[in-house]
Amino acid sequence: MSHTAHIPSHRKPRRSASKTALRAGVAGGVLSTIAVAGAAGPAQAEPVTQTIEMPTITSGLSTAVAASAQATQQVAQDLQTQAQEDAAAATAAKTAKKAKAEAVRKAEAKKKAEAAAKAKAEAAERASRTTARTTLSATSGSSTGTAVSTASSSSSSSATGSAAAVIAFAQAQVGDAYVSGGTGPNSWDCSGLVQAAFRSVNIDLPRVSQAQSTAGTQVSLSNLQPGDILYWGGAGSAYHVGIYVGNGQFVGAQNSSTGVVQRPLSYDPPSGAVRVL
Repeated sequence: MSHTAHIPSHRKPRRSASKTALRAGVAGGVLSTIAVAGAAGPAQAEPVTQTIEMPTITSGLSTAVAASAQATQQVAQDLQTQAQEDAAAATAAKTAKKAKAEAVRKAEAKKKAEAAAKAKAEAAERASRTTARTTLSATSGSSTGTAVSTASSSSSSSATGSAAAVIAFAQAQVGDAYVSGGTGPNSWDCSGLVQAAFRSVNIDLPRVSQAQSTAGTQVSLSNLQPGDILYWGGAGSAYHVGIYVGNGQFVGAQNSSTGVVQRPLSYDPPSGAVRVL
């Protein structure tokens, strides 16, 4: 064979461009079909499990969490303390209200008791006067009436000087109330009125009837003068006093029923009299 003879080449022949494109299209279709089939696959396919790593708690975050917990605990304690204080205040208010009501009740009871004692004392005083009058009437009989009648006729002249001032003061109080222990200006007891009348002329008398019945010179009921002090009961133990105003009359704070009155001596005949003017 000649060296110049044509030796067939072993290189594969080139594919034409049309065949290459055809093959590419077929391959693309296959891949598309595979992709669609995969998308339409069964829903029961197991999900992909992925492990997520949690972030590590840093020291700053730990401190913030602890502070928040402490603040929450403090708020709870404050609320509990406030609740206890409110409960204590409510209890104290209830106790104070109860104590006030009890004090008012006791004050009212005391006031009623004092009023009852006062009424009882006045009743006893009236009863004592009634008994004394009965006794005096029984023992004196007509002699007292004669003395009173004589005094009435012998004292018909008008009073003058200090006696007139004492009488004017006493008569000005006629109509005022009788109050045990009263010394004026609008309520009196018997000795309080007599003491005030004589004080108007600068004469100081003892406060009570027993002492007033011995404060001056004893005079008989048949020799009375305007301004004399009349007393009922014994000298030094008198239970009632008044002022003789002349013309057979006297002024006295009798009792809570009559108050201060002007009456004839026959209305309540006295036991005796003293003169201080």
